[in-house]
Amino acid sequence: MAGALVSTFAPSERAKAAGASVEVDIAGLVPGEMKTVEWRGKPVWILKRSPEMMASLKDKKTDAELADPHSERNKDDLTPEYARNEYRSIKPDILVAVGICSHLGCSPGTKFKPGPQASLPDDWQGGFLCPCHGSTFDLAGRVYKNKPAPDNLQVPRHMFLGDGKIVIGKDEKGEA
Repeated sequence: MAGALVSTFAPSERAKAAGASVEVDIAGLVPGEMKTVEWRGKPVWILKRSPEMMASLKDKKTDAELADPHSERNKDDLTPEYARNEYRSIKPDILVAVGICSHLGCSPGTKFKPGPQASLPDDWQGGFLCPCHGSTFDLAGRVYKNKPAPDNLQVPRHMFLGDGKIVIGKDEKGEA
């Protein structure tokens, strides 16, 4: 009797599938291109950054404008240890981030083109803009200061399977 009761607490096959890791082919991504996949019902962005995009992340002037440039806030929930760097990634040219704003859950849009644009500062380096309340994020998913979003975009646990495949929701430590 107790065994039957305990087995009802085990996750269903549907629940397991909802949290399962996702394998993604990224071999065809070109610099400046982003692919969106679904993991746990959330959009996950995989951005292949161009050399210019990567250079913008090394701009120390931008660091001063970011709320959490070193991904220290809520780090265990938002940024795996291997992504706690200026690129917030394992490989500098590949960003993997959950595309949900940390303010109220809207999905930011891409604003990769640098320079002055509507709703963005004149010295915009490229990144993401949340259409709901105007939070802005750089090309590493780090939120700018004085915006409604309290935290950087989440970097899910992930790992590379060679150069052309990535697994989201799993890393060397196991499933997320």
